[in-house]
This record gives sequence, structure tokens and C-alpha cells, in this order.
Amino acid sequence: MTTAVVTDSTAYLSKAEEQQYNIHVVPLSVIFDKETYAEGVDIDVATFYDKVREAKELPKTSQPPIGEFVSLFEKLAKDYDEIVTIHLSSGISGTYQGAVQAGEIVEDVDVYGFDSEIACAVQGFYVIEAAKMAQQGASAKEIITKLDEMKQEMRAYFMVDDLSHLQRGGRLSAASALIGGLLQVKPILHFQNKVIVPFEKIRTRKRALKRVEELLGEDVAVHPNIEATVIHANCEAEGQEWLETLQAKYPSVHFKLSYFGPVIGTHLGEGSLGLGWYKK
Repeated sequence: MTTAVVTDSTAYLSKAEEQQYNIHVVPLSVIFDKETYAEGVDIDVATFYDKVREAKELPKTSQPPIGEFVSLFEKLAKDYDEIVTIHLSSGISGTYQGAVQAGEIVEDVDVYGFDSEIACAVQGFYVIEAAKMAQQGASAKEIITKLDEMKQEMRAYFMVDDLSHLQRGGRLSAASALIGGLLQVKPILHFQNKVIVPFEKIRTRKRALKRVEELLGEDVAVHPNIEATVIHANCEAEGQEWLETLQAKYPSVHFKLSYFGPVIGTHLGEGSLGLGWYKK
């Protein structure tokens, strides 16, 4: 059996990773006024944040049309027996459901959907593992079993400067956003049951980052072999500095720097920082 691996643009993989692991990517889109831009195709990260600063209103985001999945799956069906398609949390986007529906339409190939229940480079951890296994000849069922195991060991926390982006986009309850705004706190957020919720309320950005470091440290103390990613929203220098601090503190952990691209950046806002990891 040959297995193809598909994901969406919110995994924010590098082009080198996509090529090395033969990963197929379907883009989500951001919409400024009436102009639609496919993420990673029609708009890059720097241009996106520039446009947000100039825009009168926040852009909207859009999941891929089912037809894009159908056409990709039909194309892959010519060369593969199975497809594993891995997507951002179904609690914040209909992308996963769209991929699953497309899989039911397409004949001649078995499509296995995986809801990462998260997004960004942490979603990318699942995708790269799946692609490595596929290259080694693993079946779709074997890959899904491994991804389910990884999900038990996956952690991610992030902090935003302005909760209004998440609240206006419907990705955080108005009550949570209001509490943060009134108290001028920097809540640490995480995914729980597929949606974004506050984890802890912290008074300052510096303390919030320190608390996330502590959470990583708790896992490192038990299981030092960890893969981690620092994720930034157009604040690369700060992200790199934090990564270097973490690397010095936890030398057994392998870190990489990633970013919140246009679609996720729309909901988090510029200046957001995140840290995700899993025990290997």
C-alpha cells in the first residue's frame, strides 16, 4: 500500500519540509474587503501583517472549498492507495469536515481524516511524523494509530497581546475576552476539547512566558526527549531570543522557530507568542 499525506496551510511547514517529506498542502484564505488571498500562495506573512495594520477592519478567514480537496484527492488516487489528511482543529474551522466529506466523494482511494485538535507548527508535528512513516511504507491505519498516541503527549500554550481579535473572530468567548481586557491581564491560552480557552490568567507578558517555560520544564523533568517549537506572530527577533533562552535552559529539547501565518494571525494578532511540544 502507498500512502499520501495531505494537510492545510495552517501547519505552516516550510517549502523544504513539504518537498523533503512529499506533503500536499491545501490553502485556507484570508479576505480583505472583497479581495481573497490563498495563504502561502497569494500572500506572504510580512505582506499580511502590513495589510492588517493598514486595514480599517480585520480580515476574515475562509476554509478551502470542498472541490479543492476533491480535485487533489482524485489526482493522488492515480498514484496512491490511501490518503491521510491532517487538519487544524475542527473546533475552530470546518476544514477537517470538508476534507472528510471530499474523501467520501472520491472513489479509487481510501481517505483517512485526522483532526489535530490544534493548529500551526504543532499540527505540523503530526504531519511530518505521518509523512516520515508514509515514506517508510506505513499504512494509513498505522499512521493514524501513531498520531493518536502523539496526541496524548502534545502540549501547546500561547499568549496574545489583544484578545479582541479572537473574540471578534468567534474563537474565544466574549466573557473570556472581556475579563482579560478589564483586568489588563495576559491570559495563557490553550486548546481544550478542540477550542481555544484560557489556561491561566497572568498579569504581564514576561510572567506569562515564564509560566509557559515552567510548564515545559515539568515535562522535561519527566521525559527529556522532547520536540518543541516557538511560534511568533511577526515578532521574529523576540521569538528567536525566547528560543535561545529555552535552549540554554533545556539542552535536551530540540527546538525550532515557526510563525503564526495569515489565517491564524488574523485571530491572534501581531505580537503573539506560543510554545508547543511533545514527548518523543
